[in-house]
Amino acid sequence: MIWRVESGHPRPMSRGRLVAVIVAVAVVGIVFVVVLPRIASYTAVWRALTGMSSVWLVALGVAAAANVVTFALPWMVALPGLGFVNALQMTQVSTAFTFAVPGGAALGMGASFGMLRSWGFGRGDVGRAVALTGVWNQLSAFLFPAVAAVAVAASGGGGAVGLIAVVAICVFILCAGVLSVALWREGALLGVARVAESLIGIAARLVKKAPPSWRSKDVLGFRSQTLASLGATWPWLTVATLVNQLTGFALLAFSLRAVGIGPARISVAEAFAAWSIGRLLASLPLTPGGIGFIELGMTGILVGFGGNKAQVVAAVLIFRVLSLAPTTLVALVSLASWNRFRPREARSRE
Repeated sequence: MIWRVESGHPRPMSRGRLVAVIVAVAVVGIVFVVVLPRIASYTAVWRALTGMSSVWLVALGVAAAANVVTFALPWMVALPGLGFVNALQMTQVSTAFTFAVPGGAALGMGASFGMLRSWGFGRGDVGRAVALTGVWNQLSAFLFPAVAAVAVAASGGGGAVGLIAVVAICVFILCAGVLSVALWREGALLGVARVAESLIGIAARLVKKAPPSWRSKDVLGFRSQTLASLGATWPWLTVATLVNQLTGFALLAFSLRAVGIGPARISVAEAFAAWSIGRLLASLPLTPGGIGFIELGMTGILVGFGGNKAQVVAAVLIFRVLSLAPTTLVALVSLASWNRFRPREARSRE
């Protein structure tokens, strides 16, 4: 029997979760042990890695640091009173939780909610911040591939990227439309809330939890407060989200150049396309943090654009390690000290 601990009490891991973990481990093993070595031998990849100059190593370090610290920016906008240090702690812990298990995004959101509530922020304020940062993040994930396809087409490329972009922009329009209608029309929002309540209730029953029950007046109150908050913050939330996301792209671009793949071989538009599609793959709850699928997908796209196989695999591995390792390290430090530096705004409410 496999056990896990929740709220201080050991509980057996569900059979479905155990199967998901086993499948994820198998997929990751196949990708890294079988598939990637067939694309390029790890010996050739190592030569590409050891050929990087000290200048590019410094540039990669700066890009990795920027990628970590900018996670805090959208949360500082969405939740007034949350300072930089606390926002950084919370985002890195919640992001690290998404790497823990397949479909870990819900676990990460739960970690965010729990940490913010423990710091004294109100349930409604935290719920809005979680919802807004999550929605802005997902909308950007669907919008970027469309932007990338236009950029690649303008530079003379195309192919499968265009098809993926069409699907992504359709999903983006659908999500943005549903969000807009739900926020601006009370009846639509109540309908969306009922559907969400039903879906969450099904999931809750599967894990033997009490299903949620949302009152109409609470849902409508949440809507009015969210609209009031969005009216003042949406431009800054958009800018903060873009800054955070694009530092991730800068990290991939630097990784490509560091191993010797110049713009004549892989253009900025093509690198942006590979990165944006990698972000889409990260949204799929198949393996923890999309490990395996992202590496394989980005490698295939970049090799298809004409990149040297060994250099592409090296660049993708650099990008992924520098995307995951710093977050995990900061998360471990944050877990050890997360309650030592409490927000002033939160303390004033206790």
